[in-house]
Parts: sequence; structure tokens; C-alpha cells
Amino acid sequence: MAKIVSEMRRRRAHFYTVFNWGLESPQNPQTRMSALRSAGFSACGLRRLSSRLSPWPRCTRQRIALAVKTIMTAGTLVLFTQACQTKPSEPSLAEKPIPSAHRDDAASRAAFLAVYPVLMHPRCMNCHPKGDQPLQGDDSHIHFQNVQRGPDGKGLFAMKCANCHQLKNIPGENMPSGHPEWHLPPANTRMVFEGKTPTELARQLKDPKQNGGKTLQQIIQHVAEDSLVATGWNPGDGRTKPAMTQAEAGRKMREWVEKGAAIP
Repeated sequence: MAKIVSEMRRRRAHFYTVFNWGLESPQNPQTRMSALRSAGFSACGLRRLSSRLSPWPRCTRQRIALAVKTIMTAGTLVLFTQACQTKPSEPSLAEKPIPSAHRDDAASRAAFLAVYPVLMHPRCMNCHPKGDQPLQGDDSHIHFQNVQRGPDGKGLFAMKCANCHQLKNIPGENMPSGHPEWHLPPANTRMVFEGKTPTELARQLKDPKQNGGKTLQQIIQHVAEDSLVATGWNPGDGRTKPAMTQAEAGRKMREWVEKGAAIP
């Protein structure tokens, strides 16, 4: 901002000096023309300006100079006002530094370590595998029927997730869980949980390039409010649930973020 204002002032002062010189020196049109050309006027415009101003009385030339100065000053003020009113884009929560008054790295790390078992529980990890096949069961074995992720995470070719995973849970022990949008993360953002240490997983969750472009606030909302995530606590008969509730997991994620999103 300071550089912009300084440059505007320099150019305005230069213009005034050159313009005044041109107006007050009709006896030497060549000198006047060279000076005005150095200020950036075109040659064609200079010839017309020189021929028209030379015969005019000094008082007329002074009035023209005053009018030009007024216009230039008004233009400078408009540019300065616009520059002052231009606001930088608001950074996302993931980019904002945590205020030192709220930052508590030890508490932040403890909060993430508390929620880490939920993220690594089969109800979460089975849909975040390291390969392109989802996992099944409390032992997290590879999904039967050779199910594949596919580009959009909803299956490959005719073997789509929705073929078996209906709008809601199918009654019966170990029958497919249901949700209208049952899917894995897409192939371009696989969001692997399987085999990740707390340190690796925390870094991945903080990195928009690895988490699907999400801010930390969106990560909190995903854990605490997403209806597909909620099926982890309503998985159907015959399946275990995480020890922590979804609301508690959401609170721990928020505590992790608000206290600094420290890497454990």
C-alpha cells in the first residue's frame, strides 16, 4: 500500500512539474515538447498541444493548469480510496494462526490422541483403506466380491456400492449397512486411515491437498455431523461401535483444532 501511494504521488508531482514547464515556456516549444514527451505524452498529442497553447495568454494557461491539477488530484484520491477499501481474502480456518491465548499444544495433542481410536476403528477405517478395495468386519478383512473403489469411490463398472448398500440398514446380523450416499473417498483423494500413526493422520487431516480440499472446520463438521459418518454408530446388527459417541468425537476434534491443531 505504501509503495502504491508513493508511486502515485511521484507521478503526480512529475506531471505537474512538466506540465507547468510546458505552459510557462511558450517561447521555446522544442524544450516544452521534449519535457512533455518525457512525461509520456504521444508525439501527435504534443504537436497539437504545442500549437494550441502557444498563442494563449498566460492567465488562460494558468487556468488550464489549475483545471488539470484538480482532475489529477481527484483521480489520485479515487485510486487511494479504492486501495484503502480493498480487503484481502479471508483465510480459511485451516490457514488461520491459532491465537496464542487459546493455543495449548499439550491439550491439543491429547484431544487428537483421544479421538484417534475412533478414526482407526473398523467402522471408520474400513472405508479408508490403503488400497482400492474397502474392508469388512471387525477384523477389517478385504471386502468380498472383489469390490473396487472406482474413480468416484462408489464402485467400479457394474459392481456399485449401492447394489448392496441400500438407503438404510437391511435387517439381520451382518447384513449390509445402508445410506443414500454410501461410498469410499474418490480415487484422487483417497484419505487413507489404515496403517497411519497419529502423527501421520493428523498431518493428513490438516493438509487440504490430502483431505479433499477441506478446512479444519469442515473436518470437524464431517466427524461431528455427517450422516454417512453417523452410520459408524448405527452399523446394523452384529457389528461393534466406537467407544466414543459421534458427538464426543466431534468435540474432541474441535478441541484439537481450537487449541492449535498440534501434531502428536
